[in-house]
Amino acid sequence: MLLTSRRLRAALLAAASASLVAAALPPPTALGIGDSLFPHLGNPGYDVQGYDIALTYGGTNTKPLDSVTKIDAVATEALDRINLDFTHGTVRTVVVNGRPAQFTTVGEDLVVDPETVVAPGTGMRITVTHTSDPNGPADAGGWVRTRDGLAMANQADAAHRVFPSNDHPADKAYFTFRITAPKQYTAVANGVRTARATVGATSTWVYRTKHPMATELAQVSIGRSSVLRREGPGGLPVRDVVPTADRKKLEPWLKKTPAHLEWMEQKVGRFPFETYGVLIADASTGYELETQTLSLFEKHIFTSAVFPEWYIDSVMVHELSHQWFGDSVTPRTWSDLWLNEGHATWYEAMYAEEMAKQPLETRMREAYKRSDQWRAAGGPPAAPQPPAPGKKISLFRPVVYDGSALVLYALRQTIGADAFGQLERAWVREYRDSTAGTDDFAALASRISGHNLSEFFQEWLYAAKTPPMPGHPDWRSTAAKAPAAR
Repeated sequence: MLLTSRRLRAALLAAASASLVAAALPPPTALGIGDSLFPHLGNPGYDVQGYDIALTYGGTNTKPLDSVTKIDAVATEALDRINLDFTHGTVRTVVVNGRPAQFTTVGEDLVVDPETVVAPGTGMRITVTHTSDPNGPADAGGWVRTRDGLAMANQADAAHRVFPSNDHPADKAYFTFRITAPKQYTAVANGVRTARATVGATSTWVYRTKHPMATELAQVSIGRSSVLRREGPGGLPVRDVVPTADRKKLEPWLKKTPAHLEWMEQKVGRFPFETYGVLIADASTGYELETQTLSLFEKHIFTSAVFPEWYIDSVMVHELSHQWFGDSVTPRTWSDLWLNEGHATWYEAMYAEEMAKQPLETRMREAYKRSDQWRAAGGPPAAPQPPAPGKKISLFRPVVYDGSALVLYALRQTIGADAFGQLERAWVREYRDSTAGTDDFAALASRISGHNLSEFFQEWLYAAKTPPMPGHPDWRSTAAKAPAAR
């Protein structure tokens, strides 16, 4: 190409200007949105609308997956750099709006330099070609290696160990998953399957969510699995994913889900998503997980005969109730976690009372007895202490489970069962498919009850000591013991 002198001068000026802008930029740094518990989680300056994640599994769960993640987002401010959360994978290329972009990694951030500044209100597509590595500490989250493949467990902040993202629940988005694997494997993901094609020795499966989802709730499972289908209330499609070799052994548990769904709908209203089911993984994680539309369970809780039937039933209801409380209505910050786990524990305990004669009051009295100890060890329900360094799962302490269900029990004691039931239904209806926080819940409770509950929530959610239990003046909480003098 031949440039005229005028065009040459213009090109040189533009190049010089770009160099000056680049020189003026500070060094790349890891960013966050200011979450008090995870300060480097999430990124400012844009709102993700959708993820399109392609994963290629070669048949060995110790080898990194070749992956392409496409992120559609809208800039909320001028962006000369774009930070994504991503670690534990190799980035090969980054393209922003069709143009190759420079990139580097800082901490657990992938920092991208687009060719031109992205203006506020502008849509952008970021395409990252990378690997997704299933190796690493078992308690770090992200990929979980099962006996026959892989599954995901991204709570609390491990989705960015699998794919580049804005890894904070405040930024929900729609997801598409495209999973390619040897054809003898079955691939499943959140949402509904929209396509499956087999070419030669591999099959590609495509799943899409019909509702926005937080990154921590993403689920992809690849294994020698069977997908079992049945119908829930109102014709809701129910699909369970289980190791093929165990399908008959697990069926007595799987067939319980429609009744669980019916029970929860009687409490809080229609199921909020397009499908539901359980994913039973042959792996030991130490927890079960409410991944959206497809809750993750360890196989051994159903097959070991260690737990009584009523307890397993109530755990299944715990994860199911999260589909309303935590998945559909997602916490705005991680300090709002009590809203998720407190509600799931509440419905778990209610189910055990109604179906197995395990008294709710007995459980709440025991929780009250231990509440001051829990608060001393982990902070009050809505102001939890940060997780231990390197052990992010330690955020999930007793105070966010029974300690937070205790707050709901006290609230019902204060406003009455009828108003409490109205509050629960209104909460999941008014904030469906969005994020909400503690202040939102307190305001809604005050509006529905007709009473200013500010003092109630301040004491029950933020005080170091547990307030007196309404209706139970004889209940006592045992203070934590001071360490012995040496």
